[in-house]
Amino acid sequence: MGNPQLMRPRDISSYRTSVSQQMLYDRWINELWTGKRVAEEVVSADFVGHWPTRDVHGPRQLQTMIDNTRGTLRDLMFVVDVDPIIDGNMVAARWIGTGSAAAGPARLTGNDILRVAHGRVVEYWSGTSRG
Repeated sequence: MGNPQLMRPRDISSYRTSVSQQMLYDRWINELWTGKRVAEEVVSADFVGHWPTRDVHGPRQLQTMIDNTRGTLRDLMFVVDVDPIIDGNMVAARWIGTGSAAAGPARLTGNDILRVAHGRVVEYWSGTSRG
């Protein structure tokens, strides 16, 4: 009748982890990046964010970077284009962002890769492009 290991329902602790990581990503994209000041709730004290031109350390630097981004791109909004894919402590998703820049409407696309520990984002890699 097949391998019983393959037929068992998903482990409940894995399910809970996936749900909590999904909720954390929702807060990341729908609260933190839309301007709510929740960095200290979403990322760890030793958070490191890797952007192509620099690294950002801790919730304060992250919040400052987000505030600066939102100052440059007014009315910045995000739509998740590819729902989060969760594998262990890693979360990956694709999004589309739109806003208004000094030169007119702006559109960004990006991929988020987040490493999660103890219910918070501890490391982040950004892949963002205009268009």
